[in-house]
Amino acid sequence: MKLDLKPLAQQPGAVLPFVLQVDLSDMEWYGVRPFVQPVRVEGQVRNRAGALELQAQLDTVLSLTCDRCAKPFEREKTVEYETLLAFELANEESGDIVLLNEGGELELDELMREVFLLEMDTKNLCSEDCKGLCPGCGVDLNVEKCRCKKEIDPRWAKLTQLLEPEGGSDQ
Repeated sequence: MKLDLKPLAQQPGAVLPFVLQVDLSDMEWYGVRPFVQPVRVEGQVRNRAGALELQAQLDTVLSLTCDRCAKPFEREKTVEYETLLAFELANEESGDIVLLNEGGELELDELMREVFLLEMDTKNLCSEDCKGLCPGCGVDLNVEKCRCKKEIDPRWAKLTQLLEPEGGSDQ
């Protein structure tokens, strides 16, 4: 979706609302495709005293795998985004300013795709208190207790004997 922003730039106070869907189903993220439905984008571009300001909210539901317990789960993801738009820049550094193409248009699909991907989490947990899997026996610690026999560090083995009850001695 291209937004022609030349007319908006001529009208201080004017607002151009937009709604679109961005399909990310072809995107692979850490070996999986978490985008089971399109990202819904709703926002507006406002001319605020000659400066074009873009505000958008991006929403979708992601199908993920927990990084601790390996269970699949779904989570809603919402991204709030704001930036300034410019036809040209006075210097080379743009910072957070998005530069429009030569025709004064903004390729909104491309920008929103990039914004959403940059906000993806690098670690996905089914819950904040997920205990994960036991590295020894592989049991899901959220469901049951570990079945591993605790190995004693040989350097501490003699000390554990002090804690064991003495068998067969009468003192």
